[in-house]
Parts: sequence; structure tokens; C-alpha cells
Amino acid sequence: MKVPLEKRASPWLLLTFTLPSRRASQRVEVWRKLRRYGSVALGNSGYLLPNSGANQERFEWLATAIRKYGGEASVLKVESIDKMTTPQLVARFVEARAKDYQELIQELQKYCSISATERGAGRIHRLRARFHEIVEIDFFASPLRKRVEALLARSDSPKTTKTEIKTRPRDYVGRIWVTRPRPGIDRSASAWLIRRFVDKKARFTFADEEHVPREAVPFDMFRDMSQGGFGHRGEDCTFETLQKVFRIGDKRAAAIAEIIHDADLLDGKFGRKEGFGIDEVLNGWAKQGITDSELLERGIGMIEGLYQSVRPIGSAK
Repeated sequence: MKVPLEKRASPWLLLTFTLPSRRASQRVEVWRKLRRYGSVALGNSGYLLPNSGANQERFEWLATAIRKYGGEASVLKVESIDKMTTPQLVARFVEARAKDYQELIQELQKYCSISATERGAGRIHRLRARFHEIVEIDFFASPLRKRVEALLARSDSPKTTKTEIKTRPRDYVGRIWVTRPRPGIDRSASAWLIRRFVDKKARFTFADEEHVPREAVPFDMFRDMSQGGFGHRGEDCTFETLQKVFRIGDKRAAAIAEIIHDADLLDGKFGRKEGFGIDEVLNGWAKQGITDSELLERGIGMIEGLYQSVRPIGSAK
């Protein structure tokens, strides 16, 4: 739900508070409520929400609870935040909701990949409820909302048979591949896999979900694979999808697939820790303001280094 800012001099609400150190459980309770409200933390300064009647009521209620716990709390109407522009503040909210939607997308993709007999009504009801919770705090209309709505509609259609995606590698030579800006570990590793095993001269570009070039091949774009392109499928990250679709049997690439899976999906499936350091380095570079292309090339270089050093799956220790 997009919440319009009220026409006042102060477009933001800021909650500042302190709690006694002995109130650990109450601190966790307050933090959970702030997360549920969709607020954004501003370091040690407090928590921010767009100024609306509903949000003010939530902050005032929480401030009252904090005071009952023996703490101090104030709800302030602020016009601006030092060193942060309005677009930067809005971007913080958009980024937070994007993470929520992305987690939900992964769960819905897993749900849609199983047969109708394996689907449980309770699970889809839980996913729908979570979607409505996110929409309530999606103050600035994330473009990923439409993607979730499409997956929820798809979940209503029974899955009869699991069809195998058939590809001809030669059809992907000389193509331009497109992914989202600020590539992380899965997208960087996927680009490396494409360039090493599919097309050595593969070119990459970047676009948001709503502006994918028609002639480009999307990867890791939060879209149904029936729309073209490659992404998460079932419990596989994008790297694993590409590896399977293009039938890449290289054993060192298989080891990297395990590393990327654990770093991207955080489910500990393979117990591989090597990717976490790479992911942190990529996140650090992304904050330096380098271009998307340079960030991707650096990531490709790191994965190539990992490929040269990793132990192939099935090799003796």
C-alpha cells in the first residue's frame, strides 16, 4: 500500500528512545514492532517512518509502551535528516521492502515448482498473509510487488508435470545478457559461468525489472522463467539453474555452485563458507560508487580465482 506523505512541513516521523540495560526482552519486543511497522533505522539517531496518521499512532503507542518499561521515548516530526536527501531516505525504505519481497519471491518459486499433490493450503495461506504484511509497509510502491502478485496468481494454477527446460548453447552465443544493477555474488558468479562455459565474449548490461531490453537474455531478474531468461528455480540459485540448463559438468564449477548456493540462499545446504567473504567484498565495492560494469568484472575476476584454487567435487582430500 502506497502511503502518501501528508501535506505538512514535516514529511517524516522520528522515534528516539532509550531503555534500561536490564530490559533486554523488552528491547527485542520493541525492535520487532519497529520492523513490523516498516521503519528504517538511522544509526543511533532513532527510527524513521513517513508522516501519516497511522504511522504517528503506531509510534506514539510504542513510545508509551517504552515509557512503561522504564525508558524514555520521543516522537518527532522532522523536515529533513542531516547529510541525507529525501531521495536517499526513500531509497532506504525501497531497499528494505525489496529484501522482504525477494525473500517471499524465493519461497513462492519453491512452492510453484512442486506438484499440486505436494502443495499444502496452509503454506500458501501463510505466504499470502506475509505478502499483505509487506504491502502494508510498502510506502513507496516497490516494483517487486507486481512480481509477487504474478507468482501468487501462478500458485493458484495446479502444476501437472515438471517440464525440463531445453536449451541449445549455440543460441546464446553473441547475445547480450542483462541483470539487475549492483550485482552480488550469485549474479557475478553467473556472469563468470556464462563467459567461461557458454559464450567467451558474452556482454553484460543492467536494467531494472520494468525495463529489460527485448533482445537481451535476463538472468537473476525476479521473473518467471517462462518469460525467458534464467533465475532461481525451486531450491536452486541462478548459478545452479544455468549450470543445469546448459549441462555444465565441470567438477570445479560444481564445487563453486555449492559455494554460491550457500552464500546466496543462506540455508547451509552444503556447509560451504568460502562464498561469504567474496560476498562481503562485493558489498564493500558496491558502496564505493564504482559502476555496475566494473563491479561485475571484479566479481568475475574473483570467481575465476576461486575456480583456479577450489578442490573439484569428487577429488581426494
